[in-house]
Amino acid sequence: MNVLVIGGAGFIGCHLAHRHLRRGDRVTVLDDLSRFGSSMNWDWLRTAGGDRVALVKTSICDDSDDLRAAVRGADVVYHMAAQVAVTTSVTDPRHDFMVNALGTFNVLEAARTAGNNPIVFFASTNKVYGGMEGVAVVEQNNRYAYRDFPQGISEEQTLDFHSPYGCSKGAADQYVRDYARIYNLRTVVFRQSCIYGTRQFGVEDQGWIAHFIIACKRGRPVTIYGDGKQVRDILFIDDLCDAYDAARTRIDDAAGKIFNIGGGAENVLSLLELVALLEERTGNRLSPQFGPVRPGDQPVYISDISKARSELGWQPRIGARDGVLRLAAWVDDHAALFDGLFGLQA
Repeated sequence: MNVLVIGGAGFIGCHLAHRHLRRGDRVTVLDDLSRFGSSMNWDWLRTAGGDRVALVKTSICDDSDDLRAAVRGADVVYHMAAQVAVTTSVTDPRHDFMVNALGTFNVLEAARTAGNNPIVFFASTNKVYGGMEGVAVVEQNNRYAYRDFPQGISEEQTLDFHSPYGCSKGAADQYVRDYARIYNLRTVVFRQSCIYGTRQFGVEDQGWIAHFIIACKRGRPVTIYGDGKQVRDILFIDDLCDAYDAARTRIDDAAGKIFNIGGGAENVLSLLELVALLEERTGNRLSPQFGPVRPGDQPVYISDISKARSELGWQPRIGARDGVLRLAAWVDDHAALFDGLFGLQA
């Protein structure tokens, strides 16, 4: 199989690429290597894949011959490239639009004109549902919870793009869906919740679980925006890759569809609960500072994953606590890597 992973040196992309390399597939990584840690992820893939992995260093913001050629040579295209931070989208909305909206359009046009009808997967986001102000939320001891949706939010939730990031990803989400309807492309949209795992170089704006773990391990400060009771369902990277596998093997049924993909109601954490877990696990105090709520931040987001369970035969295998401890152990095992990345003393 010939596989193209756009954004393949990023956190999710490198795991998808690595999984296909382990199976003996040929993988092309299309990435501009601009994101923090991406060069290290590419080195990891190159070591694993040898001559079965190639890098096309370019940006999806450009409707380039390189992009079109890479798509034309692929059986499966994973579109994982994105501007990922709400805060960055607020300060630089044009760049956010260029990467997330125009970039996705360029990928779709490359697929439409490729002549081989590749499978196209798109990593969307729960942010397409906006702040969900009309969904009743109750306050509990260390977390918020939905009053009326014990299994979480389904794909039937009304779209309400909030923040430039929500708008750009939401526009891309709908373009990907519509190219299946209008052009009969085999596209699948995953509206992903909080994905975390190894090789995630989390920062304050994105990858909060990894960011908190790295801070706890390396003695770095953290800020919680809001009161810390915000809740997300969390999904370990291996389980996400399983979901992509499930959709690919059932592409005749999955094509043209949208799925909420996350840990579901069984795997939820608030920020305060994560802090408590890390302090218990490490004996270190995080002592976070608190700041104002950021635009478009949902007090609760939990994915109802019933559709993916019934139509893809998929469900998470790695529980929230187990996954957090796995990532914490990986950070421990790669202390020298983080010393290099952050310029810290061991």
